[in-house]
Amino acid sequence: MKGKKIVLGVTGSIAAYKSALLVRLLVKAGAEVKVVMTSSAKDFITPLTLSTLSKHPVHSDYFEASTGNWNNHVELGLWADMMLIAPASANTLAKMANGICDNLLLAIYLSAKCPVVIAPAMDLDMWKHPSTQRNIQQLKKDGVHLIAPADGELASGLSGEGRMEEPEVIYSQLENFFSHQLPLAGKKVMVTAGPTHEAIDPVRFIGNRSSGKMGFAIAEEAARKGADVVLISGPTTLHTIHPNIRRIEVESASQMYQACVAEASKNDLVIMAAAVADYRPDHAEESKIKKKNNSLQLSLVPTTDILSELGKVKPSRQVLVGFALETDDEAENAKLKLSKKNLDYIVLNSLRDAGAGFGHDTNKISILGKDGTVADYPLKAKNQVAGDIINFLIPSLKK
Repeated sequence: MKGKKIVLGVTGSIAAYKSALLVRLLVKAGAEVKVVMTSSAKDFITPLTLSTLSKHPVHSDYFEASTGNWNNHVELGLWADMMLIAPASANTLAKMANGICDNLLLAIYLSAKCPVVIAPAMDLDMWKHPSTQRNIQQLKKDGVHLIAPADGELASGLSGEGRMEEPEVIYSQLENFFSHQLPLAGKKVMVTAGPTHEAIDPVRFIGNRSSGKMGFAIAEEAARKGADVVLISGPTTLHTIHPNIRRIEVESASQMYQACVAEASKNDLVIMAAAVADYRPDHAEESKIKKKNNSLQLSLVPTTDILSELGKVKPSRQVLVGFALETDDEAENAKLKLSKKNLDYIVLNSLRDAGAGFGHDTNKISILGKDGTVADYPLKAKNQVAGDIINFLIPSLKK
């Protein structure tokens, strides 16, 4: 739900008190909520309550006399990723089904380009009435999504269908709706990020300038688009945000290799954005090396080429993506790496491009495919670059 824009319509029903908890659940999950109330809804819950919880002014009329602001129903309808009407009274359902537009909420409904969800609330006989059921069927034909009322005790004292579903249930259904609409829903993605540290002694190491920002941004973007993500990260101060990211922390190239081998085969997409050390000391001293006047020589040995090893055992269904940070003959070196390591794609960035590479919040990339595809992108913030990379790769996962 993080980042989703929700217009919440509240109509005249005793169940309007539940809207406060619903707003709180949505906002806590990171959604942006704008509440629109019918005039009769104000008899059951105050706009101040919903405004405080949503952190936005509550809209009710086309023109707000107190502020002089005009509430543009078209803009609100276009702004939303979803319009939810909860509670939806019998009166509002009838108007929606017949295209009646006599208040701001209905005007937004008729202007909305996003999915519309209704959670009805009314007494048992009203819900069962043939006219209400006809209206529900018409709204379904119009593409409106129904969260059916629950069976339970009603305000009238009767017991039966008509009770608006609990906020937690509505929230869960909205979350499920969005997850199934996302392009990477049901996909598993592995991302590596950050540097590795190769120990010289207990306090010193060989490393590189990688911050991990690019890999973390890719992991967040993949999760935001619905994937279950495992992020294997070298030492970094960065934190993950999305709950669909499982993080595995490693330090050395050897540890990263072991983690990658254990996880890679489970994933539909593997993106190797980590800057893994090419060499490590042939042994690490158990005690701190004391400084002496004479020079210190280190003997270095190659680390395991993780990307190459994964390319050798890559499942046929898997898309394997490498990164190439180059300073000379960039495109040729990237193409050689692409072929030699059995990759499907490689993301190329050059240290010669200002603002690209390690330590920056921006990057400039090209994506090269084994089929000869080349996609070039301008310098952008790394979270936008992550979006470009994931959007580019999504079609290959649908094949």
